[in-house]
Amino acid sequence: MNVRLSSTAIAASLMLAAGATAQTTAPAPAAPATTNPAQTTAPAQTAPAAPTTGTAPATGTAPVAPGTPATGATTAAPTTTLAQALPTLPGRATLARLVKAAGLDAQLAGPGPFTVFAPSDDAFSRMPAGAIDSLSKPENKPALETIIKYHIVSGALTADQLKQQITAGGGTETLTTLAGQPLTAQLGPNGNIMLTDVNGQKAYVDQADVRATNGVVHLTNGISIPKIG
Repeated sequence: MNVRLSSTAIAASLMLAAGATAQTTAPAPAAPATTNPAQTTAPAQTAPAAPTTGTAPATGTAPVAPGTPATGATTAAPTTTLAQALPTLPGRATLARLVKAAGLDAQLAGPGPFTVFAPSDDAFSRMPAGAIDSLSKPENKPALETIIKYHIVSGALTADQLKQQITAGGGTETLTTLAGQPLTAQLGPNGNIMLTDVNGQKAYVDQADVRATNGVVHLTNGISIPKIG
């Protein structure tokens, strides 16, 4: 039986996934001990460590295993499109699958250029059981397309370029996504890029500047949620 999810149900599922983002960020180091050992301060929750940069693996190479430290930026020219690169990136299999289900793989294989903010598999795993499968069904394709497009911006924006725009904007840069809805970029506590969606949920870039022939990917630790319906 085909079940078309309501916009309310889709938004609720995504909010559940995004709500855990702040809880998965790395804590700051504990404050130095005072002269009274009994007086301690709980560590504040902060964004992940400053992101690393890199280039997408060539098509056919094995993805880097989760937990493997990301390599630094390389001068090698990219050889894959965004559509080809996404399935090879560590922990982004769910996004690659949803891009295809939304029918956006052809667009991400085109000339572009585009900037893609790529949520992790872990972020999608926080959605309720069965939500991804339901969202992938043809009858829910319009909503899925909006969600994926909300993670894509026209033009290839490197992390440095985006940070320059944030600085020029007095600490905030408003990005217009392919979904036609704004995504707000700011600098997080550790200097990494922080994205705030239209619902106020935050996601952080934990690896920047994975380059493709038609754009760039920034890996994020959370899903950005557009208005649906």
